[in-house]
Amino acid sequence: MKVLVVEDNRDIAANIADYLEPQGFVLDFAADGLEGFRLLKEESFDAIVLDVMLPGMDGFSLCHKLREELQLSTPVIMLTARDQLEDKLAGFEAGVDDYLVKPFSVKELEARLKAMGKRGSADSHSQELQVGDLHFNSTTLKAVRGDKELELNPIQRKLLEFLMRNTNRVVLRSELERLIWKDDLPDGDVLRSHIYSLRNIIDKPFPERLLHTIHGSGYRLAETGQDQAH
Repeated sequence: MKVLVVEDNRDIAANIADYLEPQGFVLDFAADGLEGFRLLKEESFDAIVLDVMLPGMDGFSLCHKLREELQLSTPVIMLTARDQLEDKLAGFEAGVDDYLVKPFSVKELEARLKAMGKRGSADSHSQELQVGDLHFNSTTLKAVRGDKELELNPIQRKLLEFLMRNTNRVVLRSELERLIWKDDLPDGDVLRSHIYSLRNIIDKPFPERLLHTIHGSGYRLAETGQDQAH
């Protein structure tokens, strides 16, 4: 389980790392809200552990931006010294899924993260994906748009599935490159040619474009009415 911990208290962050990493969790850390937001734009996480009081951008604002601006549904556990009902309601309004009031047990944090992972697994690994009239089944690897079955190679299928699981979100080029090649990145702009061939298959024969290039950033799969950038 890959978790982003956004916490400016080094002792708390170290305690979380010391307990969770030996349990098999893969952790990334940010010491302020702005760094946390940058990481969320660049990488995918299974869950987020988020402090309220942060330099740069507080936890409530960060959670609101990841829900509204990045369109991420990643589960968020908020760490806070505040135990007032009004603060918790404000967090839930911003899109927080769960709360832990400091001081907390890292064992309880582990249990809540695992519970979130189980709840989210059905959605994050759902077999049937759909954007507009485009359908993809991640088990049969069958892609269909309208009444036409689409022929995709393995890289095209991997790109399409990832883009569909991140519908309406701008997926950065770096995310797609890591998805396909991990750390062994190819020379030149090979990704562009794969995106070009994918677009020719899923968009060219059809009247409505779904795969949009967001210049200088990456790509977004969305119905035309939900995307203004071309």
